[in-house]
Amino acid sequence: MTITTQDTDAMRAIQGLKDASSSVRLRAALAVGTTPDPRFVDPLIERCAIEPEFFVRDMLTWALTRHPVSMTLPELLREVRSERAQARSQALHTLSKIGDRQAWPAITRALLSDADDEVARSAWRTAVVLVPEGEEPALATVLVTQLGRGGRETQLSLSRALVALGEVMVPALLAGTTAPDPRVRTHALATQRLLRDPDAGFEFAIEEAKRAVALGESGKEGR
Repeated sequence: MTITTQDTDAMRAIQGLKDASSSVRLRAALAVGTTPDPRFVDPLIERCAIEPEFFVRDMLTWALTRHPVSMTLPELLREVRSERAQARSQALHTLSKIGDRQAWPAITRALLSDADDEVARSAWRTAVVLVPEGEEPALATVLVTQLGRGGRETQLSLSRALVALGEVMVPALLAGTTAPDPRVRTHALATQRLLRDPDAGFEFAIEEAKRAVALGESGKEGR
């Protein structure tokens, strides 16, 4: 069998994805995305699950978006069910970049409430991108169950996802503003503020919400 220059380049790129040097892996991912080839899909997805460097993972995602959806979508949908948290998170991130709503059924309640914060954050962002028209209120109902979880970055991600849904999320959010848990109330009020005033900034909105909760003003509109 004759091995062509293209075959040699492809094998070199695939090997480059595994190199010890992050700069070599980055260049390999760029090369793979620049000249898409069906042989690259599996190695790209496999690398996404274990790649430690954020900027390399981002290039891997870009490379996957350069390949036909018919090739990448089935593999990514398999990855969102992986036992490895990074595999789930990165697959979700890639699905959000591809933006194909065929993936919507894979965005389950289990993913939206995943115990791993990075997976959950990726699921929230992806859900907002893929949610079909008319499904936004149901999505908001699930998202508000996550109010108050995690640190500031996680909470900011959830607030952004809810705000991106727009006014349809207001009824679901309202229940959070009167929840027994002060963390949930604070987060709900801060999100409510961001919906009314996107320029307020999350830190300001949180501090304002904390004062409102301390003063017993939870759930009062216009505060």
